[in-house]
Amino acid sequence: MRYLILSDVHSNLEALEKCLKLAAGRYDRALCLGDLAGYGPDPNAVIERVRLLAHVIVRGNHDKACCGLLDPEDFNTLARLAAEWTRSQLTPEHMEFLRSLPEGPIAVDGFELVHGSPADEDEYIFDALEAVRAFSATASPLVFFGHTHRQGGFLLTADHRFKPVMTPPIYDDEPASVPLDPDARYLINPGSIGQPRDGDWRAGFAIFDSDERRIDFYRTPYPLELTQQKMRKAGLPEPLVQRLETGR
Repeated sequence: MRYLILSDVHSNLEALEKCLKLAAGRYDRALCLGDLAGYGPDPNAVIERVRLLAHVIVRGNHDKACCGLLDPEDFNTLARLAAEWTRSQLTPEHMEFLRSLPEGPIAVDGFELVHGSPADEDEYIFDALEAVRAFSATASPLVFFGHTHRQGGFLLTADHRFKPVMTPPIYDDEPASVPLDPDARYLINPGSIGQPRDGDWRAGFAIFDSDERRIDFYRTPYPLELTQQKMRKAGLPEPLVQRLETGR
């Protein structure tokens, strides 16, 4: 089985559509790690697209903030303003859909899906210490997580050593394949569709081949200027518009 792993779309329709076009024919089932909403200009269109596509969607912290399950006052100013704008734009149907999304982790065919961490859905996994806590919170050999907007992850070897998942160079629209050691455990971040934060502005996702035991990481350019134009027209904060260019 080949699983398309999407995360952190953040209302960026252009990035989502480009990724789905690239992934077409390469997967059997789509899964989403949350944060459909927030930041970008097309929350309703993105929610509609993903809800019809994905077999499982776990909720993200921006999903919760945009539908009223989480107080956006806890966000930084830019994120809070975007969440409040998004909330004002959501249809009642999509508002209720976000409210209905389940909390991770969710088990799927022998692996798990979370937004933040198996230890806490809102917790970040940026470094080895946070990875230790995440591995300790689950017995799953493979966990897909989002939230950091950074493609890659961590592995725990059979002799209990923690390592970053090393990916080869990722060229436009070409898979960067990482084989999975059957004796190791993994935390894998597929990257962010709509808001990359790893210094690479291109939209990111991954495909997991469970038969081949392989992760294929992808990065793809998309019509960034169109997304920025929509954000400016919507009156979203200019720093959010500009940060898309740098992937920060």
